[in-house]
Amino acid sequence: MNTLHNKIAIVTGAAGGFGEGIARLFVAEGARVLIADLDAERANAVASSLGAAAHAVRCDVSKAADVQATVNACVQHFGVPHIVVNNAGITHRNQPMLEVDEATFDRVFNVNVKSVFHMAHAVVPLMRQQGSGSIINIGSTAGIRPRPGLTWYNASKGAVNLLSKSMAAELGPDGIRVNAICPVMGATGLIEQFLGGADTPEARARITAGIPLGRMSTPGDVAQAALYLASDAAAFITGVELPVDGGRTI
Repeated sequence: MNTLHNKIAIVTGAAGGFGEGIARLFVAEGARVLIADLDAERANAVASSLGAAAHAVRCDVSKAADVQATVNACVQHFGVPHIVVNNAGITHRNQPMLEVDEATFDRVFNVNVKSVFHMAHAVVPLMRQQGSGSIINIGSTAGIRPRPGLTWYNASKGAVNLLSKSMAAELGPDGIRVNAICPVMGATGLIEQFLGGADTPEARARITAGIPLGRMSTPGDVAQAALYLASDAAAFITGVELPVDGGRTI
């Protein structure tokens, strides 16, 4: 299948985890993908493994100049993007809210929320010119049904979930669709921070106990949701918060 034949996409945070899963599926489905990540070495390794359909750039999504340079690189290497996946994100360690320092709070909001602001400024004018686009923001179940210990992270993802709806309402007349994917916890590089301790079978069991389907999310789960929202099959879908959570938010 070539669901994304001739489509051009930018995926941030694509050197690993959900982002890598999305980038790999998009390429398999016919897209050309600009892989943006703070870890340039891993980003280049992923791009190399995907061949000519992928290109990597180093990008700190919290910096406007980096995001603009990423979009410029996409335009120069492949063309104007049809799809942008704002996936890059971080968290603070699972701990009481007053133990998170201001610098950590600022970093969480800069990477998780302000990055979407920067990307909108860089890519929306281009999408308006071409009269279409699909922006997918990776929110979280944390922004729908929060739990103690991750208060400031939860708040950042609540912002992502809501701004996705507001962007959808504002950009709809331009033919630009905006949706949020809200995964439950997965075994990504952030898992120990989410857990607030070692990644043990016991710790994972505490998480999966609250998920009706009995497991955490995988990059493949999130990638399949992103593929649908990016594709023409979702041409009339905008402004949704799509939980990919095995029933966690029920």
